[in-house]
Amino acid sequence: MSLRFASQFARRAPTIASRFQAAPAVSRSFPTGFRALSSTALPQKPTIEEAKACPRQFYEMSNDMIIRLSAEGIFEAIEERLVRDIMSVDECEWDAARSKFEEISAKNQEGMFLQTVPYYAGISVGLVGAFGSIPLCFELNTVHWFNEHYVTTEIPPPEDLETWLEVGSWAWNWMEPPLGQVSFFLLALQFARAQMENLGIKPYTAMMKSRRADKLVGAFPAYCPNLLRDFSKAQSLIG
Repeated sequence: MSLRFASQFARRAPTIASRFQAAPAVSRSFPTGFRALSSTALPQKPTIEEAKACPRQFYEMSNDMIIRLSAEGIFEAIEERLVRDIMSVDECEWDAARSKFEEISAKNQEGMFLQTVPYYAGISVGLVGAFGSIPLCFELNTVHWFNEHYVTTEIPPPEDLETWLEVGSWAWNWMEPPLGQVSFFLLALQFARAQMENLGIKPYTAMMKSRRADKLVGAFPAYCPNLLRDFSKAQSLIG
């Protein structure tokens, strides 16, 4: 069997070799915009022509690049995409479309002051509570005043209130329950918000932005609704 196999292989060897020699060379193609570099070639730096052709503003970019950046959430690209939709619908130049865009942007900001009052209230309460808790725990005169008007607990002897840590130890007797309860309350609200998002229920901010987007689409029905909604939801609430 070994002699027969050896003789058959010897007869077929030229045919096998010719097949490998006739096999076409595999060419490697590179995506547009990338330079093909060999294993020994040094990286090529951009030329002056390439540097001059590089876009510096969003309105200089191609449609494909604007779509990609807007899909990634880049706000300036979302703006430019809406501007180009205005150009297509109104058949106008970029400057005229930009003026129309400013009108749409101003319309999207109408009524936002009342909508953002809860946020400003939360900021105020948070800042007052954060910085006010420090003297309420460690400043002797403030702790005395708070105890006199709201707690009326027994005052320790003067030798037990000589340092700010001793004052804090006394004030913590009544400061611990409200601070602990507020912390747990906020933690529970955060947990409830997470479950709302898991169910697809929109919290306040998402609901408000969705309603604002619907109003903007109704105010400008000639333009693409999806582009208007994307712009409305991406724009800041305070303009």
